Amino acid sequence: MANNTDNSDLFSAGIKKPGFFSDYAIVIATFFVMIATGIVMSSFGVFFKPVSTQFGWTRAETSGAFSLSIIISGLMGIVTGRLGDRISPRLVIIICGVFEGLAYLLLSRMNALWQLYVFYGILLGAGITVVVPVTSLIARWYGKRRGFMTGITMSGAAIGAAIAPPIATQFISSYSWSISYIIVGCIALVITAVTGKVLHDPDPVRWTWHKDKAAVESPNSEVKGYSFQEAVRTGPFWILGIIFFCYSFAQQTIAVHIVPHTTDLGISAVSAAAILSVVNGASIIGSFGLGSANDRIGSGLSLVLSLVVMSAALLFLLEASELWSFYLFAIIFGVGCGGTVILRSTMVAESFGLRSHGAITGVIFFISSIGGTIGPLVAGHIFDISGQYKSAFLVIAMLSIVGLVMALLLRLRTARLR
Repeated sequence: MANNTDNSDLFSAGIKKPGFFSDYAIVIATFFVMIATGIVMSSFGVFFKPVSTQFGWTRAETSGAFSLSIIISGLMGIVTGRLGDRISPRLVIIICGVFEGLAYLLLSRMNALWQLYVFYGILLGAGITVVVPVTSLIARWYGKRRGFMTGITMSGAAIGAAIAPPIATQFISSYSWSISYIIVGCIALVITAVTGKVLHDPDPVRWTWHKDKAAVESPNSEVKGYSFQEAVRTGPFWILGIIFFCYSFAQQTIAVHIVPHTTDLGISAVSAAAILSVVNGASIIGSFGLGSANDRIGSGLSLVLSLVVMSAALLFLLEASELWSFYLFAIIFGVGCGGTVILRSTMVAESFGLRSHGAITGVIFFISSIGGTIGPLVAGHIFDISGQYKSAFLVIAMLSIVGLVMALLLRLRTARLR
């Protein structure tokens, strides 16, 4: 494990830049960036039935576009992670935000399945990889408060995901799915334009900014750690990959299929969308709670606790059939998901340091995206064959438990090394 001798925040060390650049400027800006990302990702489940019904696409075919977006985001995460390390996290974040907004504007004009795959699968997939430079930027700016600040940032994604389903459902009911796509795309572009003015790149390797506005050369010991090549040759790297593969498999399957599943049971579209909103709203609690806990008990134990909660929720889902039970599932599952997602970046920082944080996080993100790609496809295929989702939910529950076991192994291994 990397030994980071300096855990102080760049801000708390008296390092500031002239102008509007306070202690919380970066985390507030990235919070809004993730709101936009949460909106564009979680809206897919709401558009799912209206779009597939109008064009006569099967659920497996429609799910495929979402799965493609996840694998594209994973591949691009490797690229954006390296670019963030070497060039500018801020520039990468802005480009990704433009991709998100543009994708939704183009989706409003689609009339063929290939367009869904290109606009949502490829273009939006490249946009949502913004999570890699965002979390890497937070990891570099904040040391002692890294978990808490990452929790604030990632709660933005949860808030965006929570407000998107009911709003998108209302827009679709009042107007049409095409107009709703335009509205969501414009929201993403406006957020990108505003936050792009606030974000700034740190360069802790060579330069820091002091209150007297003089730049001085100041190597930061916290950037010491594993190179990318060194990290991929370690066991913890691949254990983390398996953990987040299992997490993303389950999380993305629920994101895509919980609304179709509940409406199939006779629950109204509005109530079904509210279930997804509760999942995302509860993840805010997980983000803040586990982010704060991470700073006190460490990422390893926090990850185990998150996966325990998430696995319990998925086992409960197997027997859920009434609206109240789906809401209870949504609360428990959301807390577990919110706690798990913020730990990807902090686990990398705690395990490997910040030397190649973006590149390492990008590859872990790619591995998790493989799970997120396969999950919705498998669930859609199971439904097309059997006409029900119970078998699919059993699969994701078992994989969540596999992730929990791997987290326990990583925790034990880390404890022995200490």
